Amino acid sequence: MTTRTSTNTSTNTTPVKAPRLEFAKSAPKAFRALIAFDAAAREGLDPALVELIQIRASHLNHCAYCLHMHTNDARKAGESEDRLHMVAVWREARHFFTEREQAALALTEAVTLVADAGVPDDVYAEAAAQFDERELAQVLALIFTINTWNRVALSTGKVAGTDER
Repeated sequence: MTTRTSTNTSTNTTPVKAPRLEFAKSAPKAFRALIAFDAAAREGLDPALVELIQIRASHLNHCAYCLHMHTNDARKAGESEDRLHMVAVWREARHFFTEREQAALALTEAVTLVADAGVPDDVYAEAAAQFDERELAQVLALIFTINTWNRVALSTGKVAGTDER
């Protein structure tokens, strides 16, 4: 990634990314298809669970743009600061999350990091025990979409805090 450093009047330096294409404008059909897939994936899922999944995948993918967007969306939906701070370390703070949320977070990690170890049978089984077949399919679809959004944001150089929605 090409970055240059811009110094503002304070002592902080802010990386400035070289301009990249705007995916929505350059590939509008693909962008609309992704939006439709994302909307379909969310259907019937608890909005709090949706945001937790999106936040965790964005952590793992180092996508600051999506992380900023989804933590803000979660706050607007009433999510507590305590839980938002614990998503990255949910295994050490299980008492902040329901068993369903823990199963979804574990599945999110496995699918997001699928190249590392696949999706372990025990992780899948726990998710299958917490969600009926339709819900599990929706959770998986949501994990697929956020991973795609993360890749779009990262490859096109989206900057955290510049959400255009």
